Amino acid sequence: MIISTRGPLAVALIAISLAGCSFTPSVVQRALDGDPDQLLAQAAQQQPAEAAQTRLNAADILARSGRRPEALDVASDLDDSLLQDDSRREWAMLLSELGDSEGDPRAVLRAAEVLDDMRFPSDEANLLRLRQGLALGQVGEPQQSARLLMQVQTDTGREDINDAIWEQLSVLSTSQADALAQPDNSIVTGWLELAALVRNSGGDVQRLFNQLDDWRVSHSDHPANRRMPSQITGLKDLRGQEVDSIAVLLPESGPLAGVADAIERGIRTHQGSIANAAQLTFIDSSSGNLDTLYQQAQSSGAQVVIGPLDKAAVTQLENRASVPIPTLALNYGESASNNTEGLFEYGLSAEDEARQAADRAWQDGHRQAAMLVPNNNWGQRVGEAFWNEWSSLGGDISNAVRYNPETSATESTRQAITNPRPDMLFLLALPDYARQVKPTLEYYSAGGLPVYATSHLYEGRPQPRLDNDLNGVQFLDIPWQIPDAAVGGADALPFNASYQQLREEGNPALFRLQAMGVDAYELARRLPQFEALPQTRLQGATGTLGNDAGRIYRELPWAVFSSGVPAPILMGQSLPGGEDPESDNDEANAER
Repeated sequence: MIISTRGPLAVALIAISLAGCSFTPSVVQRALDGDPDQLLAQAAQQQPAEAAQTRLNAADILARSGRRPEALDVASDLDDSLLQDDSRREWAMLLSELGDSEGDPRAVLRAAEVLDDMRFPSDEANLLRLRQGLALGQVGEPQQSARLLMQVQTDTGREDINDAIWEQLSVLSTSQADALAQPDNSIVTGWLELAALVRNSGGDVQRLFNQLDDWRVSHSDHPANRRMPSQITGLKDLRGQEVDSIAVLLPESGPLAGVADAIERGIRTHQGSIANAAQLTFIDSSSGNLDTLYQQAQSSGAQVVIGPLDKAAVTQLENRASVPIPTLALNYGESASNNTEGLFEYGLSAEDEARQAADRAWQDGHRQAAMLVPNNNWGQRVGEAFWNEWSSLGGDISNAVRYNPETSATESTRQAITNPRPDMLFLLALPDYARQVKPTLEYYSAGGLPVYATSHLYEGRPQPRLDNDLNGVQFLDIPWQIPDAAVGGADALPFNASYQQLREEGNPALFRLQAMGVDAYELARRLPQFEALPQTRLQGATGTLGNDAGRIYRELPWAVFSSGVPAPILMGQSLPGGEDPESDNDEANAER
């Protein structure tokens, strides 16, 4: 999302913004004067430098009079290079404050670019750097976010940003965290040692707190010692609740047996790769009702259940007040929400991907979207998810085309991009169909139209010749499928030992489901933590995983096809024309 409503970061953004109010620049403190609409009309008649100053004044008045979205638009469109130094500093502080409060982290990042060019009073510099650090966390750059937030704490001693620092550190791999080391900085050293303790605890809460006592002695003056992050203090209540036994409900026959086999392979492989692994009991869920299956799970001594996989069975669980054993279902039910006590739902949701595509396109500045989705139930569900998210952000849908997957993409693509012409295209398609879209756009003189797609257009293995027609298409996928584009790159992949073993087996059609099995095992071990601390996040094989009212959501990395293979999209990189970067310098899804 543009601004996350999940986890402690959203709370930190509000609290930190309020705490930083005394640092608001002078332009925002002047008495309200002038008509901003008149000023904007006046600016249209002025020379560029004078017009930039007038627009800054108008943005300031708009912000103070409650027209903050308009103020953000004016400040974002302003050419700050035309401003004098004092005004440019005021512009940076105003734009960063508006971007922070209005949920536009990229506006904050743009404002913070002036830190490299100009000198600021220390209080303003620290506030701008703080907003920059929080914004980096929102756009999926936890390593850089943690670096900046710890720098702010080093310079200011602020303890109210401890939760924000921890949220970023807690999702870093060992290699990513090690890259932040500053041996002469006791604050950074303390944070990294604390993160290592939690990362290496293996879910053993008692062991963690024994080691935490030693950490406190060694870092008695550390800000986190005086104000421990709430995620860590909340773990105290989980002592004695470590998960040592898991029952897995998967069908051994029926239409979902193949999906179940792939998930089971991921679970077993990952369990075998770690020390002190939980005991697994596999129960055939293809026959017998849910009550019988739970009785078998209880007889095995299971503390947590993984499954069921069938959507109808998950819907049955959603209609209960509670489940007998904490349960991680491997699908999402039909209900609008999950209100069942002890039930968590997890899957490779295509709807989740569609919503993230809408968020990404909006952050990139697009406002008129076209949709190209298949004319079936899958296309309807995923298309509605994109439509609803895009509309909630304020975007317009110029054309929504539902195509026949068995026919050529030529006519449907033409319909999607004409009368009126959109400024981006959302594409839901399997590989054979998706490869036809870009050449068709070229034929209709729309080759520069940005295309945002879900993971379904990528078969999971490099095929430069076949996928050359996808060049410039941006898509999101699980970290294990696009390791170079994942946070930290291939060397920082979560659960690397399991990744290497499963990847060597060489079945890309099943690889996403195997990765889902790996994450299902890790989520099951942490289910008491997710239940007690809803803000918990896990950097997993299928994305950064969090809990949203009993439904596990995934935040995925983005890649772009370049020379027929996926390439990473760097932080802040936009592809407004959908070009190949090099030119310029079956529904195999458990959710379905």
